[in-house]
Order: sequence, then C-alpha cells, then structure tokens
Amino acid sequence: MSACLLGANVRYHGGNARLLHPILQRWADEGRLVSTCPEVAGGLTTPRPAAEVRWGTGEQSERLLIVRTSDGRDVSDAFARGAEEALAVARRFRIRVAVLKDGSPSCGATAIFDGTFSGTKVAGEGVTAALLRANGVHVFSDTQLDQAASVLGALEAGA
Repeated sequence: MSACLLGANVRYHGGNARLLHPILQRWADEGRLVSTCPEVAGGLTTPRPAAEVRWGTGEQSERLLIVRTSDGRDVSDAFARGAEEALAVARRFRIRVAVLKDGSPSCGATAIFDGTFSGTKVAGEGVTAALLRANGVHVFSDTQLDQAASVLGALEAGA
C-alpha cells in the first residue's frame, strides 16, 4: 500500500493522500496493510521537486525509463532503487495485491503524468507499479479498492 494513502506525509509536496474507505479499515483491523513509499525508500527527501516519468525503448535511449524532476534533475536511479525495495517488501510479506497512488511516477497503476510537466495524464504505470506487476503482484490504483478486494478474495479462496 502506498504509504501516502495511509496518511504518511511522504508525497513530493510534503503532504499525504489519506484514503478513508471501509475496505482499508477492514484490512487495517485484520492486520493486512504493509505500507511503503518507494520514492523515500529510494533515497529521495520529503519534500522534493515534482518528478515525472518518460518510458522509452532501447532504441530511443540507453535507459528504458527516465525520471526527471521539474528542475531537470535525473532521479531515475532513486526511482529504480525504490521500486526494488518495494518488490523486496512484497516478497518478504508474500504480498499478492498492491494498492498504489495513481498518477505517481512510482505508484501510478493506471495513469501517470506524461513527463512534460504540463499537467497532462496519460494511460501508463509508474516505475514501482510496473516492477510489481511484472513480478506477479496484482496492482490496483487508489480508485480500485473494490476490484482489489475482489481479487484478494479470489486468490485466498484458491490458495
């Protein structure tokens, strides 16, 4: 679970995106929630300049992704480290479902900003969401709690 959704002040602007929802409350009561902020885990400070991700291909650049701050600094390595840390947490706790903050360059599950700092969102996923999904974790956005609960229930019924 994205730490900002649980009220941790780890977002780039120093705030959070606390999400109050009965499903989250139930999961909290059951001791199911494990939170992380990949950006902080990757070594970025809070607050920090806004960052956006640009996905590319091997032919277009040496890297498959570039994450830059609004002031032009390349923070790709920090985002990659944070994603790896989130994957390590998922493996350690055998996490099969993740709920992440959509729009985030790390956690965006269905949409991210387009990398131009124009406020334009595009279909896509953040660095951490992509890595988790590629490693078998079912990734959902903060607007998809009902779907996440449904998948979790199905996984547990089949486990």
